[in-house]
Order: sequence, then structure tokens, then C-alpha cells
Amino acid sequence: MKITAQQVNELRKKTGAGMMDCKKALTEADSDIEKAIEILRKKGATVASKRAEKSANEGLIVTKISDDRKHGAISEVNCETDFVAKNKDFVNLANEVIEAVFSSQPASVKELLDKNSDLKKKVNEVLGKVGEKIEISRIADEDAPNGILIDYVHMGCKLGVLIKFDNVTEAADELFNLGKDVAMQVAAMNPLSIYREDIPKETIEKEIEIYNEVARKEGKPEQILEKIATGKLNKFYQENCLAEQSFIKDNSKTVGDLLKEFNTKYNSEVKIALFHRFHLGDENK
Repeated sequence: MKITAQQVNELRKKTGAGMMDCKKALTEADSDIEKAIEILRKKGATVASKRAEKSANEGLIVTKISDDRKHGAISEVNCETDFVAKNKDFVNLANEVIEAVFSSQPASVKELLDKNSDLKKKVNEVLGKVGEKIEISRIADEDAPNGILIDYVHMGCKLGVLIKFDNVTEAADELFNLGKDVAMQVAAMNPLSIYREDIPKETIEKEIEIYNEVARKEGKPEQILEKIATGKLNKFYQENCLAEQSFIKDNSKTVGDLLKEFNTKYNSEVKIALFHRFHLGDENK
């Protein structure tokens, strides 16, 4: 059966695949467009397996917050190059991913794809079009029944934050403005935790071990090692715990000071409950 130029063009419009690939697929499918699309999708899946060893550290971070700020989501979709990250099909895919995360509220990427079979197909479609490894690397979905959720995405969509405040009873608009600043703080300063109590015990023990070893090599007496370690540990907390970090817009205050001022003003007990910080290519995915 002869394959017409019109059929090839139609398949190209639907898939974005190359002319020769479309012609071969149509020949194999006996001119059946739907079967040809399936053949090209399978080819896309093959490309994915061949490119599995490639590094997909470019892409987009996307967030979505409900109008009442009670529900929010963040996702990271990766590709190999910044050029593809700006491609219309890839951008549309990233937006479809966040919509699916927001609506289906999955606990993992696997659950997201299991719940949304069409999304799984769309990933392979885009992969077939752009010829790069495409993956949904991580997602997060949160509810704030007694608080609010706030997002921040840095210019270029390579870094994003979703932060949750609990015990919000009033002045939500003012807290929202404060929360935007705190979300920017998380983006800029990359804290390990909110409070020092949240730092894993093993991390603290390792820090103390390092401080002691350095002090011994510097010839410091054993009886003052504990005091030295305590001082260095406090510095570690100030650099790595969000509540103790100097505020990026006013380093005379800490983030904890800002929240304390807000609570004093409104006689409230608002607290930062959690945050998600997604940065393209992070090793701790």
C-alpha cells in the first residue's frame, strides 16, 4: 500500500517525529494512523531505555496552590538540555504533571503514573519528539487544614519551594507576605531543617567528631574540646536551621524572630510545619 505525503504530514503533526520515521511507521502499520502512533511510541520507549544512562539534570520545577491556600503541590520534570526544557511540548508536559499531582494527590511518582495512564503515555510521546531522556523525578503534595501553603519559584523555574504554616487563625494575608519571604529564604539559603531538634542525631555526632578531630590537630587541650564543639555546633545550627538563619532581607533578625514578632502582634501560635525545596539536579532526590 502506497503511503501518501498527506498521511506522513498528518502523523508528523500528531507526533512530532521525523518524516522518515513516520513513513516507516505508516508502512509497518499498513497506513493505520493510530497503529503508526503506537509504533512510534514504542520507538520512544526504546529511546528511553537507550538513554537511561544519560544525565537528566535540566528541566522545570512547577508548583500549584489552591485559591484558599489549603492545598498545594510541587513537581520536578527533567530532561537533558536547557534547550528541550524550553520546548513547548516539554513545558506542556510539566504543566500536565503538576495538574495531575494536584488533583490525584499521589504519594510517589510511581503512584502518580499508576493513577494517570494518559500521563505515562504523554511522557513517552514527548520523549519520542525531543529525543532526550525525560523523567518525572519527584513530587510533593500537601494539605494545610489549619494553616496555609505558600510557594515560590525562582526565575527560570529551576528552583522552587513549597512551605506550610500551621495554626493560622487570622491575618492570613499578612502571613502570606511573610511566608513568601520565608520561602525565598529557603530557596536562597538551602536549610537542612526548620529547627535544630529536626537535625538527625547522626549528623550532629558526625559534626562533633569533626570539630574534636580538628581541635586536637590544632593542639587544643582535651578539657576544652567540648566547649569548642558546642560553639561550632551553635554556628552550624545558625547556618542550617531555617528558624535560626539570618533573614536575607534584614540580617539583624532571624527567621524565628520574624515569626515571633508576627505571633506577638496577633496573639497567635503560627509555626512553620514543613518545606519542600526542589532544585534541578539535586543529588538528594
